[in-house]
Amino acid sequence: MNASMTKEATNTIIRMAWCDRTSFETIEEKTGLSEAEVIKVMRAELKRKSFNNWRARVSGRSTKHRKRFRIGRKQLKQSPPAP
Repeated sequence: MNASMTKEATNTIIRMAWCDRTSFETIEEKTGLSEAEVIKVMRAELKRKSFNNWRARVSGRSTKHRKRFRIGRKQLKQSPPAP
């Protein structure tokens, strides 16, 4: 974590990281922190169990990665309707 980062900035990053609809790309655009840096902030600021829960949530979530989300949406649009 950057030593010059304020508590308010840290809290904003944590809120965005927990939000399912906010991608890591959006977080990087708004804060300048890469996905790896966000993970470091989360690891440093959260309790171990909370961090583990968060990692489990974002690991399989396509909405946290813009490219995966777009690919998933495209596949949904192309799939035939259910009978």
